[in-house]
Amino acid sequence: MKTILFPTDFSKNAIHAVKYGYYLARQIKADIVLFNAVIIPAEAPQAGLVVWPMEESDILLKDSTSELVKLKSSIEKSRDQSGFLPSVRCLNQTGILTAVVNEVISGEKIDLVVIGTHGSSGITTLLLGNHSRNMIDSVTRPLLLIPPAAKLSPVKKIAFATDFKNPEGDILSISVLAELATPLNAEIILTHIYEEEDKKPEFQQWIKRFVKELPEKVHFSNIKYKMYKSNGAQSGLEWLCNNGRVDMLAMVHRSHNFIDSLFRGSETQKMAHQIPIPLLVFPDRT
Repeated sequence: MKTILFPTDFSKNAIHAVKYGYYLARQIKADIVLFNAVIIPAEAPQAGLVVWPMEESDILLKDSTSELVKLKSSIEKSRDQSGFLPSVRCLNQTGILTAVVNEVISGEKIDLVVIGTHGSSGITTLLLGNHSRNMIDSVTRPLLLIPPAAKLSPVKKIAFATDFKNPEGDILSISVLAELATPLNAEIILTHIYEEEDKKPEFQQWIKRFVKELPEKVHFSNIKYKMYKSNGAQSGLEWLCNNGRVDMLAMVHRSHNFIDSLFRGSETQKMAHQIPIPLLVFPDRT
């Protein structure tokens, strides 16, 4: 991964995400693009027929540029001078957030997008806070969501949660995850949260073959496999984030899989505890 995009609204949580991402960028030797989308009322769904004067747009862009420069200066001043120092560029643009983010992704050859979350409770907020849900649904690159509780510490264990219902798609995403894990010298833990009916002997035999063949397919050897029994995916992931001794959780956002049920938000209301680790969401590549 060579270039990371940081969409930011300059909030406390967004700035924390930039600091976390900058720490990560130094470890994986990636450069940074700080980005602010200036959302004008005429483009917002609730704006109706409001006409936004060009002069006002120019003022907002000028203010945005000033804040981006301050943020860049802040993260550059806080660093020590040893090791890799990412280049940091600033961009802003008017428009709807997801649309302009995808434009920047295409034009700047972005490999990873990092955003902060806007709440303090469970996967509910992690996935549904403010723009997070729209970003998960629309962004065409892996999206790393940073909760307020995420610590600036080395990432050594990454749990990739899967239900094994789309193994070819999982292989594509794990291949990308391996590109992140390699410079971090991190371990990928293939994680299956299962219920009792999943424990059929033929299914378990298939999993063993899949796990055995996976390192060669993704060109990454530091992979382990763990099963967690749970009454439902949401409680299993909650337990994993808080007790599984992993530094990052990775999943694929795919329609109608067990993870998609979390993104819809109905069952996530049951999750009351703060998620302490970042969540890496891969778009469906199949």
